[in-house]
Amino acid sequence: MNQEQQDNLQNAQEQGVRQKIARMDEVILLDFWVSMFGMRVRIALAEKGIKYEYKEEDLRNKSVLLLQMNPIHKKIPVLIHNGKPISESLIIVQYVDEVWNEKAPLLPSDPYQRAQARFWADFIDKKMYDAGRNVWTTKGEEQEAAKKEFLGNLKLLETELGNKPYFGGDSFGFVDIALIGFSCWFHAYETFGNFSIEAECPKLIAWAKRCMEKESVSKSLADEKKVYEFVSRMRNKLGIE
Repeated sequence: MNQEQQDNLQNAQEQGVRQKIARMDEVILLDFWVSMFGMRVRIALAEKGIKYEYKEEDLRNKSVLLLQMNPIHKKIPVLIHNGKPISESLIIVQYVDEVWNEKAPLLPSDPYQRAQARFWADFIDKKMYDAGRNVWTTKGEEQEAAKKEFLGNLKLLETELGNKPYFGGDSFGFVDIALIGFSCWFHAYETFGNFSIEAECPKLIAWAKRCMEKESVSKSLADEKKVYEFVSRMRNKLGIE
């Protein structure tokens, strides 16, 4: 290697170091402890080993910072990286995956598999939250319809999972991150809806237990009993009890 090549290599290495330092300057997460959407971001950051400042939001009295950083939707989670905000949980997870790319990717490298992962994550976004909420905010026939829809969605996801350890195969990844936050709400759904997810979707529960063996997941998810207590208080406020 001649001197010019050595200089170019050194410059490239120094630039890489500077870029890495720049990426790690300041990371702030605006979040709410019980949000399964915020849990996605916490898991992604943990998977990448990124240190960040966590700011808990009072969603009844949103901070000036949240309103400034997400003026369109005014919702959590919001990731603030070096002063620049990124909103919407799945977009944030993809951003984290692209920016901190030194560690194992969360999305598949194959374009088709990546598209499939995005499809199922989008399915989870569009189908799971509302169906789950309808289970604990309704009664009678309306609740029975909500339970049927919720379990139907879970069964579709279980079929997609198949016999794989994780949705992407052998590696924990994007779709797993999109769904696993809902698992700490399962106890509340089951209790107020009077049904058993494990009886209906045993492979999905086994998958959830497998995910919980990962420290990035177990330390990022809310305690299911605390989630149940939160949902119970919400039901009381809504006059459902």
